[in-house]
Amino acid sequence: MIAAFSGVLPVPAQDPGNLRQFDEETSVFEVQVPVNVVSRNGEPVRGLTIEDFRILDEGRLQELSGFQVVDLDLLAPDERRVMDAGHGLPPAVRRHFLLLFDLTFSTPTSVARARVAAQDFVLNGMHPTDLGAVAVHTAESGSQLLVTFTPDRTQLARAIATLGNPRLLKLVTRDPLGFLIDAPGPAIASSLDAGGVNRSISEMERSVSSYLRIIGNQMARYEKSFARGRISSWADTLQKMAQVLGSIEGRKHVILFSEGFDGRLLFGRQPDFFDEEMQREIRAIQDGRYAEVDTDDRYGNTQLQVLVNQMVREFGRANAVIHAVDISGLRADLPEENRARIVGRDALFYISNETGGGFHEDANDFGEELRSVLESSHVTYLLSFKPSAPGPPGAQHRLSVRAEAPRGSQVSHRMGYVTPRPFGDLHPMEKRLLASDLIATATETDGLKVDVLAAPFQAAEAEAYVPVIIEVGGNELLRGHEDGHLPVEIYAYVTDDTAQMRDFFSRVVTLDLAGREDTFANTGLKYYGHLNLGPGAYLVRVLVRNAVSGRTGVATVELEVPRYTDGQPALLPPFFLEEPGSWFLVREQAGDQYARTTIYPFTVNGEPYVPSAVPLLPLTDDAEGAELCLVGYNLGSGDLTLQATVTNREGEAMAGGTLSLRERTVTGIAGLDKLIAAFQPTGLEPGDYTLSVAVVDQATQAISANSIPVKVLN
Repeated sequence: MIAAFSGVLPVPAQDPGNLRQFDEETSVFEVQVPVNVVSRNGEPVRGLTIEDFRILDEGRLQELSGFQVVDLDLLAPDERRVMDAGHGLPPAVRRHFLLLFDLTFSTPTSVARARVAAQDFVLNGMHPTDLGAVAVHTAESGSQLLVTFTPDRTQLARAIATLGNPRLLKLVTRDPLGFLIDAPGPAIASSLDAGGVNRSISEMERSVSSYLRIIGNQMARYEKSFARGRISSWADTLQKMAQVLGSIEGRKHVILFSEGFDGRLLFGRQPDFFDEEMQREIRAIQDGRYAEVDTDDRYGNTQLQVLVNQMVREFGRANAVIHAVDISGLRADLPEENRARIVGRDALFYISNETGGGFHEDANDFGEELRSVLESSHVTYLLSFKPSAPGPPGAQHRLSVRAEAPRGSQVSHRMGYVTPRPFGDLHPMEKRLLASDLIATATETDGLKVDVLAAPFQAAEAEAYVPVIIEVGGNELLRGHEDGHLPVEIYAYVTDDTAQMRDFFSRVVTLDLAGREDTFANTGLKYYGHLNLGPGAYLVRVLVRNAVSGRTGVATVELEVPRYTDGQPALLPPFFLEEPGSWFLVREQAGDQYARTTIYPFTVNGEPYVPSAVPLLPLTDDAEGAELCLVGYNLGSGDLTLQATVTNREGEAMAGGTLSLRERTVTGIAGLDKLIAAFQPTGLEPGDYTLSVAVVDQATQAISANSIPVKVLN
């Protein structure tokens, strides 16, 4: 999925934490300010407390409402469980890297060199908690986002390898949020050497080289008279990109791969005794022949300076810095026609320096240089406050942070924030990035309560069909919504234990609730989708959003897909049977998923049902209790018994609740068992619990267990 920034309207940068908390009912919101403190020798300063910081909002001292310290050096995960890295980490302290390839002011050979270094950085240089994105910029189409901010290093590497070349992309289903530029698969190792061509160059590299040459030829058609226009367009689209990046929490590091533009168009000519044109202009000025002097060429273009400065300030407001990488390479002896590239470095240095980033003169070494710079952000102090004078929506605020730190220390923080605007006023790209960032960071929100049930059924020898049941309360979805038509966005993505995106589904459901609002408010929306997965450990990430009000809920569920063919017993989560009509049920459409025919898995003795993600269990005198179905594989051919354990939110075992086995059905499928049971919550107080069920093979004493959250009602 490729999205363009070039059509983005100029809007103020936003703090998504504020946006998520804003609705029509309240004007109270919290601002989160990540702060890095670096000592004189470049090391992060540790050990500071909340008493060491002060925040001034437009010069007014604010009372801190929250304080947290995050040290990335203490978060390094086991290599086998990358998906756990940063799970629950505050989004505001995550680092976001946008690798931006400037195809306007770069040659194909230089871009090829940059791709090698960029791939190495995303595959080997990023911290496991970091998120990355890839974009390209051309004079004709502006900035295009190839892959949104994601933990998936494979998709990042694929985007860098192809640079969005349509001929090389094999994505079966379009990804609306832009996590997948290509079908899931192994990372692509670059086959380019430092010169741009390898002896065993692959067909893919030939296609990319041809693609870059075509773009390079298009850029070469521009005459020098259009150079200022190209810089103006370049600065304008980057400014719009910065405005959109402001929608994402945390510090954004934009790594700009470019050869730069002729800095003389921006700064004017520098004194040069060997520059004949400058000597001619000096004589003209001395003789009073001012009309013969090109003032823009000599002193720089004022309009361009204003545009570039506006762009730089916008990156500052978005809490983003630019790290410029000169991809032209180091040249010891430049001919006259390449003199502009020397001056081009001045422009790149200026842009990076003004945003607080670094300038790197050689793409081959930028990764190591950047890693040393980023070590200073390994320790982040997250400060929170509720503004004493927030002002109207869209009001811009300047921030100042002061810290009691060792002498010579430097304090780095976001420059300001914007009072949140209503969701409907946001640009579509901002809305998209807000959703993708919540999914990428696996940040659970309280805007909407979302409950998810995911269960892996064996579909083939090495693949599982995974139904995903999503439940959202109707009252929360309707809050602040006045129209009888309710559009709801649903996104589900799944990552494996290396953080690679393995499958997804998405849907925008528009419900016609005219005359049924009260009924819907008392029930809600239940959606049925599915994923296709091989054996392994996964994290299912689900986001549901009211497309009008922006009220959002995010839920994550850990999922283990067994290797069914190894004969080991496996029990799926308990499936509680619900009465039909309890929810507004919407099932996936045929076009929602990759083409596949699968038998509906939720049946008991041939009768279909839809299970509950969080069963509601009333306290009644009904001795039969709530009916549930236990589905298992390789449970054994002998007698089976059931064991049940109920725990509260704190994980403490509770006395109460009884589970009884009613029937072991005949499935006709070798190794597949379906047990009908009943659970009675007798002795439990109303509240939220977790029900763990174990199936015991009496012959071998083998135990298979799984669990589900339940709610006991009055």
